[in-house]
Amino acid sequence: MTDRIISASGAPYDGHSRGAMLDSIAKIGFTHFEPAFIVGYTEPFDETAFSSSQATDWLKAITAAGLSCHAFSSHMDLGFENSVEVFTGRMEFAAALGAKVIATNAAARSREASFFRNIDVLLRRAEALQITIALENPGDGSDNVINTAKDGVALVERLASPFLKLNYDAANTASHRPDMERLAEDAILALPASAHAHIKDVRRTAQGWFFTPIGDGEVGCSRLLSAIAALASFPISIELPLRLHRGADAQPVRRYDPVPLATIEEVLTRSLKNVRKALGTTQ
Repeated sequence: MTDRIISASGAPYDGHSRGAMLDSIAKIGFTHFEPAFIVGYTEPFDETAFSSSQATDWLKAITAAGLSCHAFSSHMDLGFENSVEVFTGRMEFAAALGAKVIATNAAARSREASFFRNIDVLLRRAEALQITIALENPGDGSDNVINTAKDGVALVERLASPFLKLNYDAANTASHRPDMERLAEDAILALPASAHAHIKDVRRTAQGWFFTPIGDGEVGCSRLLSAIAALASFPISIELPLRLHRGADAQPVRRYDPVPLATIEEVLTRSLKNVRKALGTTQ
């Protein structure tokens, strides 16, 4: 299969310039890039990062590198009072880059009622922009509207909108629900309700959870990817936030220095090779 989109997330390049990141992703052999604006995962940012002029600059840079944008990550809690305004701006930005999917979290369980009020408005705006909101399970151990695949599937069925799906991440479940043993199988349950998936691997130690090349961790990526291989054209992104790990309390811990570019390229090259092998494609 040659038409499956495999994006490279910008998360591992935290601390490197946009140009260096995009050139590196293209050099490795990716055709698609997933921008990552995730609090705690990347350099601090505010809403000025999502202006129309910034979108123009990003699109020019992505195109110049020979890449395209299908998915966009900008995780936030959609249950706050200002979430509709903030996330609308991020959806507009993502759509301007050509993205068809925008990944975000749902909301803390304590804000469930406001989440449902907000998502009604956001789904109408998503339809106008022709972009799918893909809700992702968190990894911080808190009680969320989506804690497991079962929660996510039920939510998608309840809202019944073609513009609301999941972006399930089995590696997040590792730290979010550390007693769950069959991580890949949980993620496979989410696939029918998903528009996209983040593929990353993680290994648990006494100090917490550390991200590894795809196939070197404990997620069971080969089983998950085998299930994805049966879904024609289902898009995925390799997301490896190598600059951080999750501590024993599941909170993200970010290194002081960026990961060397050579290390990032080695890990992503190995991961892309393993993912393509598991999917049965060389493209």
